[in-house]
Amino acid sequence: MIVYENIRLALFSLKANKMRSLLTMLGIIIGIASVIAIMTLGDSVTVTVTESMSSIGANNVTVSLQQKTSEEDGEDEASTGIEFGQDEDEQQPTQSDLITSDMLQQFCDTYADSVKAISISEAVGSGEIEEGELTSDISVMGASLGYFAANNITMVEGNYFSDREFDRGGMVALVASQVVDDIFGGDTDAAVGSTIQVAVNDKYYNFVISGVYEQDNDMYSSYSFMWGNQPSTFYIPLRTAQDLNHSSGFSQFTVLTQGDVNADDFAVETERFFNNLYRNNREFEVTAMSMSSIVGMMEDIMGTITTAIAFIAGIALVVGGIGVMNIMLVSITERTREIGTRKALGAPNSSIRLQFIIESIVICIIGGIFGIILGCIVGMAAAAYVGVSVVPSLQSICISLGFSMAIGIFFGYYPANKAAKLNPIDALRYE
Repeated sequence: MIVYENIRLALFSLKANKMRSLLTMLGIIIGIASVIAIMTLGDSVTVTVTESMSSIGANNVTVSLQQKTSEEDGEDEASTGIEFGQDEDEQQPTQSDLITSDMLQQFCDTYADSVKAISISEAVGSGEIEEGELTSDISVMGASLGYFAANNITMVEGNYFSDREFDRGGMVALVASQVVDDIFGGDTDAAVGSTIQVAVNDKYYNFVISGVYEQDNDMYSSYSFMWGNQPSTFYIPLRTAQDLNHSSGFSQFTVLTQGDVNADDFAVETERFFNNLYRNNREFEVTAMSMSSIVGMMEDIMGTITTAIAFIAGIALVVGGIGVMNIMLVSITERTREIGTRKALGAPNSSIRLQFIIESIVICIIGGIFGIILGCIVGMAAAAYVGVSVVPSLQSICISLGFSMAIGIFFGYYPANKAAKLNPIDALRYE
């Protein structure tokens, strides 16, 4: 009953000083809204990225060639299989260091029961399709047959490359639906079988369109928002890409495993197999990681980044709490005679203290609710604008609401304790 009465008094006090109460809540609203918006956007991006990676296949194993770590670096700096940048001192592999087709064939023969396919891609460069006055920006990439299965590339019209084109190389290509829209006015029938001129790295080539694949428009729009307009991928046979690049080996590929294979254990086996072949190579070694492990690492990294940014935004909550304490001190000064009257009538210190703590909590909770609503709206709008799946952060909502209550108690206690310790005689004489 006492708590209910104090809540009623708190609401009455807020109503009597509307503008002051709103300004007091503003710091809490902004702080909580910032945290929730950032957490919502971060969680949305994380889910979209991990789902995209998982769609490739959680059971797949990524194999990459990396420079050996020196003994002086220690075990803590051992390779993780994921690179986010390139060291200036890092040595680049030569053609003799690369994984060869014979190595891959030997690997597939050794683990024939475990390997479904090998996904390999090789970038050739950016270019442009030219058809009269019509153009379409593209990124030329060579791909193996397993690449299309690993990345769930679906054909709209036409066919994938033939075995002969994969094995010997051919001037054929798979184009995105975006290219068909740009060059052929959306007519896929007219596109398939047509010969187009492609400018790549200041050289011109003629390719025959073998098929049209379905472009992931959601992912395309996300990339366009973050990195500007992105060219569509122009797929050619892997052998053709190697001929254009004058290359003969591979630095990275993905193994599509059979459904009953433990990807983590197979990654260890794969790494052991290739490093046995590389035992005489002093500069490079092979690392292998399952896609599930990579996804887990990405989730941890994105979660850490999001939490760090949210923590910085949470400083606004502390600032808001200081504002609450300041206003409560002003309120006590204004209501000194009221406090003196209550104490003269027999109100204990605990009752006075509880009244002002509850007033502080009520301010923070109301500000927290408005902050949660604003944060959800901003976060969901930002996620939708970026083009990622909107995932409201329920955890951040609960934490923010609890934190706002904690702020109310923490920053409200000092003013409340000060009010409780007022001498009733001095309080009644206060003017």
